[in-house]
Amino acid sequence: MTDGFGILAALGPAWSWVIGGLVLAGAEIVAPGVFLIWLGLAAVATGLAAALIPMPWQGQTLLFAATAVLLVGLATRLHRRTDSRDALNRADRGLIGREGVLAEPILQGAGRIRFDDTLWRIEGPDLPAGARVRVAGLSGTVLRVEGV
Repeated sequence: MTDGFGILAALGPAWSWVIGGLVLAGAEIVAPGVFLIWLGLAAVATGLAAALIPMPWQGQTLLFAATAVLLVGLATRLHRRTDSRDALNRADRGLIGREGVLAEPILQGAGRIRFDDTLWRIEGPDLPAGARVRVAGLSGTVLRVEGV
């Protein structure tokens, strides 16, 4: 047993799964993509299950496939949910609830306001220049405002 497969056979299938899972998790660090980590966790879980419950290699392979599909599906769903609420690098979402003073009036429901160093298009009730407004929401890239 001098080849690499002899070493894995000597370690047993459970350890082979755990080592393979750790290699996949380590590959996620080298080539990040938030995908290999879930395959690595599925392999580690399969290795732990194989250590506790004796099963043939076919059962281990099916367990790995099912666990990988489950983990990747859950991670994708969780990622979509947090992605839609993530305000990082989205200055417009951080403006909701913020108050400001109109430098120019809102005429026919449209106007502009300056927050920090950016001039934003706004829509809301007609208001004169100098009126205080609060950002109530977004409509694409246009801020919806209401008088304060």
